[in-house]
Amino acid sequence: ADLVAEAGGIHRFMNYDGPMLTDSGGFQVFSLSGLRKIKEEGVTFRSHLDGSKHLFTPEKVVSIQRNLNSDIMMVLDECVPAGADHTYTARSLTMTTRWAKRCRDAYPKGTAGNLLFGIVQGGMFKDLRSESARQLIDLDFEGYAIGGLSVGESKDVMMEMLYHTAPILPSEKPRYLMGVGTPLDIIKGIDAGVDMFDCVMPTRNGRNGQLFTWEGTINIRNKKWEDDFSPIDPEGTTFDRRYSKAYLHHLVTCGEMMAAQIASLHNIAFYLRLVRAAREHILAGDFKEWKEAAVAKLGRRL
Repeated sequence: ADLVAEAGGIHRFMNYDGPMLTDSGGFQVFSLSGLRKIKEEGVTFRSHLDGSKHLFTPEKVVSIQRNLNSDIMMVLDECVPAGADHTYTARSLTMTTRWAKRCRDAYPKGTAGNLLFGIVQGGMFKDLRSESARQLIDLDFEGYAIGGLSVGESKDVMMEMLYHTAPILPSEKPRYLMGVGTPLDIIKGIDAGVDMFDCVMPTRNGRNGQLFTWEGTINIRNKKWEDDFSPIDPEGTTFDRRYSKAYLHHLVTCGEMMAAQIASLHNIAFYLRLVRAAREHILAGDFKEWKEAAVAKLGRRL
């Protein structure tokens, strides 16, 4: 983080002038559970690289993100697993709120141009989700994230928590669903009232040969595409129409790096077209009708 600060921040370091969001490491508290210990002060990690010990406090993660100078910074939180019981989850969310307050105190509102978002936790319990939202709203963050979903629960439970949580967050501030998801998840998230998403799926799945299109999902590794000379996505961008399914199938089966590049760029472009279409139909007043048709098409596997 010090090196990035020396370079003038993450935008200059990467030569990218678009909006940038950084996370606090809260998800790693969940995903690296075998390498960390949680206490009131913060989270102690053992490095998976060299075993060295590191303490991440709410104040430290804000300081790191300030050095990176991202547009949106996240508070430190504990992301509990899907199977956590009510007692543990309740105790965890109150600590997450205390950590959030320490983050807010470390970076008072109006200090600089960076925005600080709170993260709603509460596991798979509606009463705890409501309580977490209430506590964080009282701290007056610039935006609010819905965390702790897509962590092992069923899709039905995830959607139940999402449709409960999003509407109780302030509508005049950004609502951000963390770590989700598929094109169907994004459409349903927008329907629930979510404004922002992040997910590795477009690139991770692209690297593994999965393409998202308006007609459904394609596994380009399948032999059925070997002699299909039609464009990757006829409804896509000029880029998508430049390469055939047969060519991309060939690149994937040969292990060519260009396969991962093409598939990843295609999926990112598709996600952008998806949310632009959603915005257009929201403005046109027919989002509900469009959503039903889109869900039916996007749910198919070609």
